[in-house]
Amino acid sequence: MTTSELAFSSASDLASLIRKREISSVELLNLYFDRVDQYNPALNAIILQIRDQALQQAEFCDAELARGAETGPLHGVPITTKESFAIQGLPCCWGIPELASELSTEDALAVQRLKQAGAVVFGKTNIPIRLADFQSYNEVYGCTNNPWDHSRAPGGSSGGAAAAVASGMTGFEIGSDIGGSIRNPAHYCGVFGHKPTWDLLPMRGHSLGDILTPTDISVIGPLARSARDLKMGVHILAGPDEIMAGGYALKLKPLSKPISELSVAVWKDDAIAPVDQETIQRVDKVAQIFDQAGAKISYHARPDFSAEHCLAVYQFLLQSAMAARMPDADYAKVQAYARTLPRADTSAGANLVRAQTASLRDWAAMNEARTQMRWAWHSFFQSYDILLTPQTATAAFKHDHGPMGKRSLNVDGEQRPYFEQIFWAGLSGASYLPSTVVPTGPNSAGLPIGVQIIGAEYADLTTIMCAEFLEENGCHFVPPPDYIT
Repeated sequence: MTTSELAFSSASDLASLIRKREISSVELLNLYFDRVDQYNPALNAIILQIRDQALQQAEFCDAELARGAETGPLHGVPITTKESFAIQGLPCCWGIPELASELSTEDALAVQRLKQAGAVVFGKTNIPIRLADFQSYNEVYGCTNNPWDHSRAPGGSSGGAAAAVASGMTGFEIGSDIGGSIRNPAHYCGVFGHKPTWDLLPMRGHSLGDILTPTDISVIGPLARSARDLKMGVHILAGPDEIMAGGYALKLKPLSKPISELSVAVWKDDAIAPVDQETIQRVDKVAQIFDQAGAKISYHARPDFSAEHCLAVYQFLLQSAMAARMPDADYAKVQAYARTLPRADTSAGANLVRAQTASLRDWAAMNEARTQMRWAWHSFFQSYDILLTPQTATAAFKHDHGPMGKRSLNVDGEQRPYFEQIFWAGLSGASYLPSTVVPTGPNSAGLPIGVQIIGAEYADLTTIMCAEFLEENGCHFVPPPDYIT
């Protein structure tokens, strides 16, 4: 097996090679160190490293294997995590300069569970400031480039994570997602990503400071080079935190029918968030793979609410959740501005500010609207097993660090609002649904395109197992050409 073949292997295969003693954890870690030294200076995906600590852990894993100790599913596999997860002794500043010198005193629960599964954590990957962009750059760590084209963004906010996985600099990654932050980077970088059902994977330790309350809509989840790794990641990371473990147990159901018996709905474009033709064609391609396997396909099935209603509910709840992360001084300015808004002003900007400063009564009304949508989805998934959609409007776009309000995206020659693309992430995010992004290969410009598979609440294994089926039928990870040695 060549160096590149090892570097781009799935985490599951790497763990198998280590268990069979075809490679040691130390050897594999050094292989990734060499690739980080070679490729990361230009890519800037991995922004913090703990090499000495990781080498000690890798040596321990090799020694445990030599004495016949029981191994976990990630035993000896070198991995990285998104910067926003606490790792003892490292910063967890979310790209905020004022917090860059503060060090975490303990590992996030997800990091603890990965280590218990045998993973060797050797670094952290880049993010946008406050995890609030479709790109990954900040004043603390700089800008991360897309491994398929360094002039383009890798996505955000788990952009460093997806770039590190795609470039073969790490074995496995975990990110987080409130507005597509796992799924957009997976799509832009050509890897697999999974946004789980809300709160299925406990988020303790993925926060600024000592906050323990899970953020509404926000989740954590895996990014990897295979769908099988996503399934492994969910099994490792899911399950109740200590406070719930006395009365709750995890019991996720696998896909219970053959692919030929699936009912597949397809939502490939919408006037509320237009998608370019190449992306539409990839959604069609995925639908055709299911069709050829005998599945029933519907291009017209929809849950019982409008796209406009879903977006309005999602935007309100998203902005309310994000506003909770604002510094006090910034929030006070938004409150002051909100008080000046005329009642007649129902523009998008005014509604955004109202959502950021909403009363509990207003939030409760929108939460009820969300709950109504959850039940509409529940009814929909009585008839359909999955829904196929685009993840975003286009493939990876050029870096744009200008004012967010002035950014736009070129969709088949038409300039569209930058944040319009959030509709496709919010379609599942607003209602706590799981969704998996599967790569479909490069487009005519040599840039990856992913397709989103949405399932019912807690049907995480269904969407991932459908991704496994697609992977076996052509929708597999393809390494970016410049990173094959």
